[in-house]
Amino acid sequence: MTDPAQPGVFAEKASARGSRSARGKSGTNKFWSRLPKSDNTIFGLSTSRAVVLAMVVLMLALTLAVPLRTYISQRSDAAQVAAERQVLEEELRKLQGQNARFDDPAYIEALARERLRYVKPGETPFQVQLPGDYKEPEKKQEKETPLTGPWYRDLWQTISEPPVVPETTTPAPMPLAPIEPEEQGVPTG
Repeated sequence: MTDPAQPGVFAEKASARGSRSARGKSGTNKFWSRLPKSDNTIFGLSTSRAVVLAMVVLMLALTLAVPLRTYISQRSDAAQVAAERQVLEEELRKLQGQNARFDDPAYIEALARERLRYVKPGETPFQVQLPGDYKEPEKKQEKETPLTGPWYRDLWQTISEPPVVPETTTPAPMPLAPIEPEEQGVPTG
C-alpha cells in the first residue's frame, strides 16, 4: 500500500501513466504532422475533396439531364398538339355550319339551279353568252413517255402503237324548240 506521505511512488506512477497518454496523443499528432500538407485547395477544399464533389455534381447533372430533356420535348409537343386542336376545332365549326345549310331546302335548290342548271317545270331556261365570257377548257398536256431501252425496241413501239389523237371539244348545240306534230290530212282525190 502506498503511503500518502511518500509522494514519490504515487507521483511516479501517475507521471508514467500521463506520459504514456501524452506520448500516444503526441505520437498520433506526430504522424499527421509528418504528412506533407497540401497547399492545393479549390473553394477552400482539398484537391481530393473537390474532385469527389465535382464527380457527385456531374453525376447529378447527368442523372437529371435525360428527364429534363424529355420534359422540355413533351412541353413543345403539347404546345404543337394544342395549336393543331384549335385549327381542327375551327374547321369543325365551319363544317357544322355548312352541314346546317345543307339541311335547308332553299339552299339545296339554289345550288341545283346554279351548278347543275336545273329549272322548275314550266320555266324557260336562257343562257346568255357574251363574247368575253367564254373560256376554252384547259387541255391537259400529256407528257411524252421517255423512251428507254435499245433504239430498235423504241422504234418498234412507236410504229406498232397507234398515235394518241387529242380529243376535240365542240360546244354543245343549243336546244331547239319542240316541233309540233303536223295534223294528218285526209287524202283528196
